[in-house]
Amino acid sequence: MVANQDAKAAQAPVIETDNTAAVKAAIVSSEATKAAPVTHPLGPLTGEEISKGADLVRSVWPEGTKLQFKVNTLHEPEKKILAPWLAAERAGEKPAPLERKSFIVYTLRGTHNVHEAVVNLTTQKVEFNAKLGPFEHPNSDMAELEEVEKAVLEIPEVKAEIEKLGLPEGAVVVMDPWIYGADGIKEAKFFDDKRVMQCNLYLRDPKNSSEEDSCHYSFPLPVSPVIDPATLELVRIDIMPTGHDETIKPFTWQDRPANEYIPEAHTMRTDLKPLQVVQPEGASFTVEPFSELGRTLKWQKWDFKVGFNQREGMVLYDVHYDNRPLFYRLSLSDMAIPYGDPRNPFHRKCAFDLGDVGAGLTANNLQLGCDCLGSIYYISSVLGNAEGKPVDAPNVVCIHEQDSGLLWKHTNYRTNRAVVVRNRELVLQSILTVSNYEYILAFIFNQAGDITYEVRATGILSTQPLDLDLTEVPHPFGTVVHPGVLGGYHQHFFSLRVDPMIGGHGNQIAYEEAEAMPRDPKLNPNGHGYMVKKTVIDTTGGYDLDPSKNRTFKILNPSVKNTVNKLPVGYKVHVPPFQPILADKDSYHYKRAEFADRSFYVTKYVDGELFAGGKYTNQSHGGKGVRSWAERKEDLTKEQDPVLWVNFGINHIPRVEDFPVMPMEMLKVMLRPVNFFDKNPALDVPSSKQSFNCSTALNTADELAKKVDGLAVTGGEMKGCCKA
Repeated sequence: MVANQDAKAAQAPVIETDNTAAVKAAIVSSEATKAAPVTHPLGPLTGEEISKGADLVRSVWPEGTKLQFKVNTLHEPEKKILAPWLAAERAGEKPAPLERKSFIVYTLRGTHNVHEAVVNLTTQKVEFNAKLGPFEHPNSDMAELEEVEKAVLEIPEVKAEIEKLGLPEGAVVVMDPWIYGADGIKEAKFFDDKRVMQCNLYLRDPKNSSEEDSCHYSFPLPVSPVIDPATLELVRIDIMPTGHDETIKPFTWQDRPANEYIPEAHTMRTDLKPLQVVQPEGASFTVEPFSELGRTLKWQKWDFKVGFNQREGMVLYDVHYDNRPLFYRLSLSDMAIPYGDPRNPFHRKCAFDLGDVGAGLTANNLQLGCDCLGSIYYISSVLGNAEGKPVDAPNVVCIHEQDSGLLWKHTNYRTNRAVVVRNRELVLQSILTVSNYEYILAFIFNQAGDITYEVRATGILSTQPLDLDLTEVPHPFGTVVHPGVLGGYHQHFFSLRVDPMIGGHGNQIAYEEAEAMPRDPKLNPNGHGYMVKKTVIDTTGGYDLDPSKNRTFKILNPSVKNTVNKLPVGYKVHVPPFQPILADKDSYHYKRAEFADRSFYVTKYVDGELFAGGKYTNQSHGGKGVRSWAERKEDLTKEQDPVLWVNFGINHIPRVEDFPVMPMEMLKVMLRPVNFFDKNPALDVPSSKQSFNCSTALNTADELAKKVDGLAVTGGEMKGCCKA
């Protein structure tokens, strides 16, 4: 039956490889698009479009065929069609509507037959439908994770293994389904061309087992079933080592303390007073819909579109400052978290949280006064579920302003006049919960033309069981964070995809290095001189930072010159250095995490190449991501349409203080103008005034009137800065 179904599906037309259809779409008349609602080409799929796409895919299969939808998202138009369309829209024209398309990944329920399809929602036709090959596995979905969690704990063999542990009476076992990873090993009936899940078992606090929010990561168990998520059949049961090597030993439960993060488990501080963000006249930004779910933001000369999808979550399009083009598309492209424990089954542990699940699927419903402070605007979205039906995703992005200290200041010591400008920022924030971990992700804009991408990692360590008598003995593969609990060493890698149009399309990537000059009796007799050397990247490849040379990467437009110095306008990239992936080059961790070895990759733009780890990361074997694209060594000098992949991360060596919940660890990437403006672009930001900011002095009047070394300490004597 499956073979016949596959044969019928293969009869669906294959998408055209030339550009004929796309060109026709760009000039199609409004009369020709009446079959579907007219909307913006970058608008996230509406609920109606999600349902329609799923129905059209079902129509190519025999009636009654059960499908499970994994991805149902916008298929963006080709850049060579969309870029001029957006330019025309910005110029005030009304370009002809482009065809709306969806990209859909689905499986035949109960099987490992995976298909991807492109559906034309305008013509209501399936343009492309193909079965994926081996080692191309879809992401998990929420329904599947729930099914696996319920099924595993009912499997008799799993129950029998749990029984051997001698757990306390009334104990409640909790299961976290994990992506299996990859090791290329074939054993008996198993090979990792078949999608499976590794299930980690934990225990709620046995002394408070009715508390559903108990931190079960304080009680990891050594039993780890491997299950087929398509059939819910048990593949095998792995038993974890609990010592310092690979030896598997009998495990018998011994009593140990709980370690809870919920507030009712602690005596709260009582000396913290309210800190409220108040904007009596409201926010300074405006939000307008450009489609049913897409939003256009305008703030302090910034102007851009915000979309949202299942995999990347928040995506920014058509970013301009003061009506000058900067970025065509910005998004967090990928994330990888390889673990360093070499023992089975930990050696496979490597999560790609965006590709394996999705930033959109795991996005929190953000709460007023908790996740975001101040005057907040929320963006909600709609995503497709496993049945191909739309599901509301409320409050997945919060938008607000914040004060971030000073933007610039100067005091003329001769006149004692200080001019002070505070740094107001616009924040677009989304928060993901991926099982145990949380990621707080934000695009932050300021008034001087800077864009910062900020990642804050928090949540709970993915813990491993440890023999209680080893609690006070240093462990080779992790940190003991609680009696019987090991926090394994692991790395976090992120890849920010930057598709630039600095000053317009036709950009190039370059880096500059500061080099010491040789001594010269005339030009450099004291040996203090240094100069800056510029290197234009003319071929795709991977590149690294070099702090010893102050190597700085820039995006330049050679066709647009600065009005002052006639240098190409540009933006530079500030990114923190990181330790590259420690897994060796023959390992699956290295092969799969193609963005974890270099600070930058530069590729030539290709439609559809959006994800640094490749389109399908689940149990992938590598070779289909950004490193592979960069190794094509394509010429960047002709079309001048590069994509810059900015990679960064941390090596997380856990601390006791990271448990039972981790204080956030923060990373920032900054995109900053360089010779783009003719002067400081924030000169027109109003100076900071007490009458505007209404701050309160906590000193007494007498304290403020005192003098130190004959100098008055009161700021009231300063000219300009804080005078009303």
